[in-house]
Amino acid sequence: MKFATAFTASIVAYSSFASGRPLDSRHNKQQGGKPEKAAKVPACEPNGKPGNGAAGAAYFMTNEPAGNFLVASAIGADGKLTPVEAVWTGGKGGNGVPADKSPPGPDPLFTQDSVTVGGKFVFAVNAGSNTLSMFNIDPKNPTDIRLAGKPVDTAGEFPVAVAFSKKLNMACVVNGGAADGIACFKADAKKGLTPVPNTNRKLNIKQTTPPSGPPNTVSDIIFTEDESQLLVSVKGIPPTPGRISAFAVNPNDGSLSATSVDSTPSKGGIVPFSMTNIPGKKAVLNTDAAVGFAVYDFSKGSNATSSIIPIQGQGATCWSNFSPKTGTFFLTDIGTSTVTEVKVDDNLTGSIVKQYPLAKGSATIDNAIATIGGNDFLYVLSPNVTAIDVLSLQAAGQATKLQTVSFASMAAAAGLKVDAKNLQGMAVFVGA
Repeated sequence: MKFATAFTASIVAYSSFASGRPLDSRHNKQQGGKPEKAAKVPACEPNGKPGNGAAGAAYFMTNEPAGNFLVASAIGADGKLTPVEAVWTGGKGGNGVPADKSPPGPDPLFTQDSVTVGGKFVFAVNAGSNTLSMFNIDPKNPTDIRLAGKPVDTAGEFPVAVAFSKKLNMACVVNGGAADGIACFKADAKKGLTPVPNTNRKLNIKQTTPPSGPPNTVSDIIFTEDESQLLVSVKGIPPTPGRISAFAVNPNDGSLSATSVDSTPSKGGIVPFSMTNIPGKKAVLNTDAAVGFAVYDFSKGSNATSSIIPIQGQGATCWSNFSPKTGTFFLTDIGTSTVTEVKVDDNLTGSIVKQYPLAKGSATIDNAIATIGGNDFLYVLSPNVTAIDVLSLQAAGQATKLQTVSFASMAAAAGLKVDAKNLQGMAVFVGA
């Protein structure tokens, strides 16, 4: 499948809804484009009984232009999900414009990490209102999320992704519109987000608001494992390759280096997308929608060397996460609706372990991995079927389908609008 069409897959009908308790919602009514508060409804345990017995929670967002909602689903001890409630972010969603002028499809922000969990916080970007929202998570009841302070201006246009530093207690958001760049904020459970001096940095990608893509758009932002660098990936315009820009992070005050050191992919790499740290190595795995994935080695400094690993038959491999249980990475492909498991050895050589096809045409996008009771579970947002697919990661090469939770009917029962072309993000929190 061609790169451009992979990002604009047509929406397919889906009528097989998983049974389950209707989605509860807060601030869920939208009138005249402005959400208004509704009565708070108690959350549920995964077995449907009132309480707070969830082992964790998974979060994604509706990204609706009339009002963005963060949807929280309880994770049970068995890894299964129970949709619980949705909370208004205090902002609006947004949609990029397909560069090939095709109809809009899934992955409206062209990015990974639009929703991010850091410590006891969950962050969500509001691309349509140029703000970032932060919520407090109740560890004993992680679907009960409360907005901390007010959404903050991101000092740019069309924010698409956010990273969090535990050491510095700092969240950094990246803007992908005409006013692009980075802005960072200290996180406080009561005050919310406050700007960190000397962290506003431009990327100079020459875009519009909303951006035209996926080519030449921001893909992801992460801190390196040691949190000494902040990385931003930017897609290229075929045949010109994109880049990963590395900013040095001051360990004392969180300020960023005035300029970045940019690394481009090796031959074959064009559109760097998601970035996932390789544990114990100064390196990251980077999906590349043009070919498969790449490994960037930062061990010799900010200017990384990279190696390209093709995935035969891939459509657009764009999202990735690491499983501590299996020691492997799981990549999702929006074009083929396939999960690809890969490994990276001690020499930073990447290879494919196994592939797991999901529902045809489901358009698998954002994913996240949770470790619960020593077991790992993969949560995949499949917008074309308005569902979350759950896989149990028992061992390398042994992932099995555990559950498919359709949330369309539950959202409709709660008066919450969801649209396949707007849905974005996936992040998880696990209690102690």
